[in-house]
Parts: sequence; structure tokens; C-alpha cells
Amino acid sequence: MVLTIVLVAIAVAIIVLFARNGVFDDRWMVLVDVPTNFAGFETRHVWQAIFRGLGNTLLAAVIALPLAALLAVALVSVRASRFAPLRWTATGIIEVFRGLPVILVMFFGILVLPGASPLMAVVFGLVLYNSAVFAEILRAGITALPAGQTEAAQSVGMGSFLIYRDIQLPQAVRMMLPSLIAQGVVLVKDSSLGYIVGYAELLRGVSRVSDALTNAAYLLPLLAVGAAVYIALNISLSRLAVWVQRRSSLARRAPARAAVVGAPPVP
Repeated sequence: MVLTIVLVAIAVAIIVLFARNGVFDDRWMVLVDVPTNFAGFETRHVWQAIFRGLGNTLLAAVIALPLAALLAVALVSVRASRFAPLRWTATGIIEVFRGLPVILVMFFGILVLPGASPLMAVVFGLVLYNSAVFAEILRAGITALPAGQTEAAQSVGMGSFLIYRDIQLPQAVRMMLPSLIAQGVVLVKDSSLGYIVGYAELLRGVSRVSDALTNAAYLLPLLAVGAAVYIALNISLSRLAVWVQRRSSLARRAPARAAVVGAPPVP
């Protein structure tokens, strides 16, 4: 209770300070009433430009996410190989791209991909970096599986590939799905780095609108809207991760409950 009062008091103090500094003046009207000097811009309204940037952000994420997931499965599969050179190669790729900043990989995309567009560079960076992270998450899930499952599968004659494909990988994906979705949230946020390589995502859209309005005071409400959009998008994905985790827990408990209910009485 005391902590809540303190936090509310701090929030009120910040709002009062902002009000005294003129933060809540008529600059916010730009969100509902576009100034006349905005007429020459490529869109007719501020919100139109913002949603166009949001669409580009989602486009990069929608393309990069499945590609990163597929590449991660390939990497973790090769890393599980019994052939040492393949295993070392996959490990090296994962460690290299996990250690590189996403923006640096995007710059590499601009330089190494023939005729690369900003979208291609953004997707290139997001895929390589996040596939390495996804692969490490899946490897951790496989490592956490009980060894008894592998031994039981071997005892009925299943080979290592079948054990990996039918037992280890599906369980690792299901177990680590909340962590994978959480990394997907990071992927969406990292798409904002496309601003640096010229991709017209949400942040760049906000910046271009501010430049077109030729008034630095309008930048604050525009950035506030951009931040609110990112927060809403990432909270939605985070809630999805929580929901998936609960569903996964219920699905794992259901067979155990059924077994207990259907078990014969102990003599």
C-alpha cells in the first residue's frame, strides 16, 4: 500500500513537472488537426504516416520471424549431429551471430547482398541474429529433457535421427515456446533499427513526419504515439506468451489427471 502511494505520488509529480514545462500545450493538436505546412507531404494526415510505418515494421517482422525459426531448427539440428565438423560449424555460426549487434548484421546485408533494399537488409539482420538466439533456446530445451526418454526410445530400436525428430525437438519447442515468443517480441522491437539503414519503419515514419512539419515541438507527441504503438504491440505478444505457457502447462497435466482418474483401485 505504501509503495503504491509512493509510485502514484512520483507519477503525479512528474506530470506536474511536465505541465509546468509546457509539455501539455497545443502541440498535441497535431494528432487531430494537421498544420497547413504538412500539405506537401506524401500522406495527408499524421496518423496515415504513422500507420504506414507500423505496416512496414510488421512486414519486416512477419517475413523475418518464420525464416529465423526455420533457420534455427536447421542450426540446432546440425548442432546435434554426431559428425563433429558439422557440429562445430553450427556452434560457430550460432555463437558468432549471437555476439554481433543486429544493426551491424543489417549493415553487412546492405554490403553483401546484391541490390539489397533496406527491407532486405533489415530482414537479413533480424533473421541471422534471431535464428542464433532461437537455436540456443531450442538447444537449452533439448538439454533439459529427461535422459530416460532417449533411453526408452533407443530400447525400442529408434535411431538417433528419429529420436531427435519425433521426441526431442517437438518437446523442446513446446517447452520453450514462451521463451521463443518472448524473443519474437525482441525481434519486433529490433525492427526499429531499420531506421539507421533507411528502412521506412515506424520510427523513421515518425521522424519524417516531424521533419515535414518543420517544428521540433511536434516531435514529442509523435514519439509518444510511436512509443504507445510499440508498447501495445509488445504487450500483446507478451500476453500471448503467457497464454501459451498456461495452455502448455494444462496440456501436460491433462494426461496425468486422466491416468489418475482412470487408474484401477489399489488392492
